[in-house]
Amino acid sequence: MIRLHHLNRSRSHRILWLLEEIGQPYEVIAYARDAKTNLAPAELLEVHPLGKSPMVEIDDRLVTESAAITEVLCTRFAPQMIPDAASDAHITHLELMHFAEGSVMTPVLLNLYVGRLGEAGAPLHPRIQAELHSHFAYMERMLRPSGHFVQDDLSAADIMLSFPAEIVLRLGFGDTFPRLADFVAAMQARPAYARAVALGYE
Repeated sequence: MIRLHHLNRSRSHRILWLLEEIGQPYEVIAYARDAKTNLAPAELLEVHPLGKSPMVEIDDRLVTESAAITEVLCTRFAPQMIPDAASDAHITHLELMHFAEGSVMTPVLLNLYVGRLGEAGAPLHPRIQAELHSHFAYMERMLRPSGHFVQDDLSAADIMLSFPAEIVLRLGFGDTFPRLADFVAAMQARPAYARAVALGYE
């Protein structure tokens, strides 16, 4: 049995979507952000010392970190979503899986936190905006003619990169990166994505 520790308005949504894609039975343990601080509740600390979501339990093994969760779920239940380990595509898969939570999230988070500093953060904004543009442009270039990353059908990398791609639109860059905008629209049009939204855990 798979159990997802899910926090609303978080990167956990893409794991919920993935679970709908792979079609395995699962249970959701839902947590809500504090209405004033927007922080995760203390109850998550009872599950893992970092108190972050998503986390999944698979056969009584707790798995943390979005990329690791995605890799484990796809390896076990949807191997077609990961390229053959001996292929060049698998190297690209690994690069993009780490890029999604490593490289691109750094300027995204800096933009969020520095933006809260008001005028005090103003000297940092040009560099942060340049880094955002650079990383989003890289994602735009990496999209295949099929509209997917790595493969020509849904892959683990598509799941992972959906979150930063959605941020592109939230920041108002959809016209600058039209292929990423099309990617987001295509992912959100998938029945499994719609089912994840309809569950109401947002």
